[in-house]
Amino acid sequence: MTGGEIMSDKNGIIVLEDIKKTYDTGSVSVNALKGINLTIEKGEYVAIMGQSGSGKSTMMNILGCLDTPTSGKYYLDGVDITKEKKSKLSYIRNRKIGFVFQSFNLIPRTSAIKNVELPMIYAKVGRKARRKKAEELLKKVGLEGRMNHMPNEVSGGQRQRIAIARALANNPPIILADEPTGNLDTASSIEIMELFTELNNDGATVIVVTHEDDIAQFTKRIVRFKDGEIVSDEKVVRD
Repeated sequence: MTGGEIMSDKNGIIVLEDIKKTYDTGSVSVNALKGINLTIEKGEYVAIMGQSGSGKSTMMNILGCLDTPTSGKYYLDGVDITKEKKSKLSYIRNRKIGFVFQSFNLIPRTSAIKNVELPMIYAKVGRKARRKKAEELLKKVGLEGRMNHMPNEVSGGQRQRIAIARALANNPPIILADEPTGNLDTASSIEIMELFTELNNDGATVIVVTHEDDIAQFTKRIVRFKDGEIVSDEKVVRD
């Protein structure tokens, strides 16, 4: 534990208590989240679902420490995030959460391996160590033959695999994926979700934000949002 962190004995790698988020747009206040209570245990594989305007994107931003709630408590791996300063949140994001985005967010004129190295540069990992780790991660996602390719030289599915390798760079306990198959064809989508399943089987806590039922069915638990509230929270039952 480093200075300033407020620890909790709460169970769960993620614990939300009465989380509310209100956006003031001048004359109108929008209640994006209306008192969310949610616990995600270490090693779970969860889908967060909802239509546009349901609050799922706001929830993702709060889970990823990209935004802060208006009120309520958020415990991330035992740390009370709502008490932390913005500078500390940046550190927590880099160490605790691996992000995967719909649009990949890769640096265009940079090779796959250098894209994967980037989070380790911010974490001040030495050059040799980060190159070795980046090579291992690209092999893990099946891209050992594409390490020196630029993003525009590989398919959409391969770009997302690079993004997943980058998300794993600093060994985060949580993978947070925002519509990770939104720009992919069906076959590539299945491959990416199967990769998340493998990562979950290896012990990662994986949270997938999606509006697609078939994608959510790859997970083990589905939390559905509507109008800023959780309307259902169910385990995925497979035949």
